[in-house]
Parts: sequence; C-alpha cells; structure tokens
Amino acid sequence: MNKPLLIIASGGHAAVLVDILRQQNREILGVVSLEKPHNRKVFENIPHYSSDNDVLKFDKKEIKLVNGIGSLPKQNLRTKIYQNFITLGYEFETVVASNAIVSTYAKLKEGSQVMAGAVIQSEAIIGANSIINTGAVIDHDCNIGQNNHIASGVTLSGQVHTEENVHIGTGASVIHSITIGKNSVIGAGATITENVAENVICFPARITKKAIK
Repeated sequence: MNKPLLIIASGGHAAVLVDILRQQNREILGVVSLEKPHNRKVFENIPHYSSDNDVLKFDKKEIKLVNGIGSLPKQNLRTKIYQNFITLGYEFETVVASNAIVSTYAKLKEGSQVMAGAVIQSEAIIGANSIINTGAVIDHDCNIGQNNHIASGVTLSGQVHTEENVHIGTGASVIHSITIGKNSVIGAGATITENVAENVICFPARITKKAIK
C-alpha cells in the first residue's frame, strides 16, 4: 500500500516531483520549506510546513518523505537532509515518472528518483537518493552510486560504474565500462572515454576560434 507523502523543499525540482506524484494520484500531506511556495500552481492546495521539525510530528511508520532538494555539483544539502531523516528512522519514497522506461530487471534503491523520459535498462542499479533526470539514458549493467545526479540528456553506455556523490552534467556521454570515482563532476556536454579518479572535475573540450586569413 502506498503511504502518504511529505515533500521536502519547494523549488523547481520539488515542483517536478509533485507534478509526477499528482499525476499518479498520490496523497501529499504537505510541503516542508522555509518559505511558502510562490507562483507555482502545482503546489496549490497542499499544506505548507515551515520547519524540518514539523516532519517529526508525523509518525515515521505511517508516511514517507520525498527529497525535493535539487542537486548541484559540490553542494551537499540534499545529501545532508536525506541522511538526517534516515538516521531519525524515516523512509524516502522512490519516485518514477509514469513515462520513464525502467526495466523489470533494474534495481532502484530507496529515495532514488527517475524523471520523465528517462530510460534505465536491464540489470542497472540506481543508488539511494540519486536523481536520474529528464531524458537520461542508463544502459544495461550500470551501477550508479548513492547521492548521484545524472542530469538531463546524459547517456551512460553499458557497465558504467559511478561511486557516491558523482554529478554528471547535462548532455554528457560516458562510454562502456568506465568507472567514475566519488565526489567527481563531469561537466555538461563532456565525453568520457577513460576512467575518472575521485575528486576530479572533467570539463568538455573547448573550441578556440581563430580568424582565417
């Protein structure tokens, strides 16, 4: 049985999640954020709670949380919120957009989120609290670590392995059997053809224009 949900945060990523959940007729008990959501119709008629302490008023056995905090390179607020409430005994819902394609033989761990149009193929594993964003492709046998953000339009060929806290930017491509070490960032549009060590930032190639004489 699906449990009712509390959404943590009220920014753009949270709005997309609420949109997905409303389309799926999920029960949303409230949005938890410092300020009330403004100018986003998707939050209309959803109760607002202004403090993380308000979450503690809800029985951890009766609800699940949804981590609506977005993920940017080298920022760990999303991870801190997840770890804090896991330590307190709360569970996070795994969210999958209805038009995402997820193999029956893939594994999505707790709190992972698969957004519209994403494709996750057979035997892929998506780590806890990771985001597979709009239109990303995760091919067969990939192993995505905890607290990853695979941004919109990314393509991971088969058997790619990412460790924890990896960010792969919009439109990047990673070829078959590559490993990306923890805390590393792959820049938007980059093509990765060799293993990436821990704590590395990979920028895409830059084109220098020269005047033709």
